[in-house]
Amino acid sequence: MNNRFKHALRAEQAQIGFWQGLGSAYTAEICAGAGFDWLLFDGEHSPTDIPILLSQLHAVSGTGAHAVGRPPVGTPWLIKQYLDLGFQTLLIPMVNSADEAAELVRACRYPPIGVRGVATSRASRWGRDGGYLAEADDEICLLVQVETREAIDEVAAIAAVDGVDGVFIGPSDLSASLGHRGNAGHPDVTMRIEAAIGAILAAGKAPGILSADVAAARRYLELGCLFVAVGTDMGLMVRATDALAAQFGRGTGEPVQSATTY
Repeated sequence: MNNRFKHALRAEQAQIGFWQGLGSAYTAEICAGAGFDWLLFDGEHSPTDIPILLSQLHAVSGTGAHAVGRPPVGTPWLIKQYLDLGFQTLLIPMVNSADEAAELVRACRYPPIGVRGVATSRASRWGRDGGYLAEADDEICLLVQVETREAIDEVAAIAAVDGVDGVFIGPSDLSASLGHRGNAGHPDVTMRIEAAIGAILAAGKAPGILSADVAAARRYLELGCLFVAVGTDMGLMVRATDALAAQFGRGTGEPVQSATTY
């Protein structure tokens, strides 16, 4: 078991990713072939469930894209399912304190360090990988998502938790929490984001973010973000289909309200 994504973050090698929210193995396979370093499989804001995740993991197996799973909530039983399914890297949403982050670390580790249940699973190739149990604790990569005023105030403490490998900043929810819903580019929001990136780096951890705005994504990379998602499958389809329909005089003509950040 070798988590190349985790090792790349530790080596401070920037990883470019792409969001998967359509819940489709077909689109996952297409996106995996594009050359992205990682794909985020979203169980929080999409119809994706465990069987769909399995089909998506099958679709990207053997490609150059590292699969990152985001469960809808950070409960131990759901984390256990995602890890047993074969995800080596998890992104857990709505983490607001260092204590919550520490509990998530425990959920990703086997006893006696943690509380992850021991079972034969796809992750260990149904027990055929004799080294999995010994190696999994060190190779699992835990990314926690800060996306509220409370979390951004505590970001330094959250990043300092041993076992947290990276901290992902969620601009959309953060902007809403700060009173600027729908305006992730508001100066108050960008100021807090940039300060958080600095705090995460100071803790020796990898900062991450999602932005479909190319200039903003490049800016975050310049500031030191090490895992940056640069778009979503849903957003790409909305923009492409709107543009095509408009060429033939179709469409509503209304500006797209779908957020470019999660």
